[in-house]
Amino acid sequence: MRVLVHEDHSTPLAVVNIMYDVGSRDEQAGQTGFAHLFEHLMFGGSIHIPDYDEPLQRAGGENNAYTTNDITNYYCTLPAENIETAFWLESDRMLSLAFSKKSLDVQRKVVCEEFKEHYINKPYGDIWHKMRELAYKVHPYQWMTIGKELSHVENAKIQDVKDFFFKHYRPSNAILVVAGKVKTEEIRQLAEKWFGPIEKGKKYVRNLPIEPVQNEARLLEITADVPLDAFLKTWHIAGRIDKGYYTADLITDILSGGGSSRLYQKLVKEKQLFSAIDCYHFGTVEPGLLAIEGKLVKGVKMEDAEIAVNAEIEQLKTELISENELQKVKNKTESVIAFEDMSVMNRANSLAFYELLGDAALINTELEKYNDISAEDIRNCSREIFDAGNSNTIHYYSKQ
Repeated sequence: MRVLVHEDHSTPLAVVNIMYDVGSRDEQAGQTGFAHLFEHLMFGGSIHIPDYDEPLQRAGGENNAYTTNDITNYYCTLPAENIETAFWLESDRMLSLAFSKKSLDVQRKVVCEEFKEHYINKPYGDIWHKMRELAYKVHPYQWMTIGKELSHVENAKIQDVKDFFFKHYRPSNAILVVAGKVKTEEIRQLAEKWFGPIEKGKKYVRNLPIEPVQNEARLLEITADVPLDAFLKTWHIAGRIDKGYYTADLITDILSGGGSSRLYQKLVKEKQLFSAIDCYHFGTVEPGLLAIEGKLVKGVKMEDAEIAVNAEIEQLKTELISENELQKVKNKTESVIAFEDMSVMNRANSLAFYELLGDAALINTELEKYNDISAEDIRNCSREIFDAGNSNTIHYYSKQ
């Protein structure tokens, strides 16, 4: 297991962050939603500790977790003098998670209710399920973290759960980051004491299918009981550590980074075609998607809205962005990075993710990658991303 220590004696707290190198991309097509289900199961108690939260709260701590397409991350914050409680809890559930039918039934029900609430019963809840299926044909990014179908989690068996755990939740597939008011040698001793006896497990070797280059525009039209027509368009972009990723990240801010951004000024404020519009990406480790998503003003035709979006994109592809506008989005990126670094918990999380990407030192050098991007890079990358054959579009119509 990789262990990183970040000493910060300006805080009385310590953060224990364990990132497992497993996300929904590591699931089988017929058993999706397991990574997210496991996030819930990990709080269902171990053989020796039936209630994870109670002893942590007694030590003055709190915890949370999240799952993405790429990772599952668990973290807790507590007074530094009580840090061994976190090591005890995390190591015990890695060693001896309780695989009880009761725990599986409870957590399966929680996840299924979440699926129904956010993706079945919620207006527009299926739009990203449809978009992922449209944009990806072979790569497992084609399903959401919650799962492709509700039945996959509903039908999960104890043996399926055990197999997933012993494949992915091993020390060899984990990154432990401890940050805050700690000493490196103390953490070394605690790591050896609590995690050393756990069998390291066979390192999971990922062998995912590569999504073919998309050369044809794809369109899907949906009609549903929603209040307003909605527009969603995506394009494939580069993976997380490519220069193209950093350029695409700046492009999203140029188009939609606040009230002075291009899409808001032109399409919401000036032309009043959209009630709201946003441009973003998911920051996935492997090549991901850049999206433009918006709700149309009532009475506006879908064709007119799309023409207006395309006009803004065409401007990025043909005209050089001014140095002032480019510097503005770089400054915003720098402020976001600086703000995130203020929290010791965020620093621990970032260190784990950068280590997973291959180099924890990226936490100190990523800003340089943004600052190196030129106006020409923005134009060239826009031409590559916003090629018509690289696009996936959903026109989501209101029955009303």
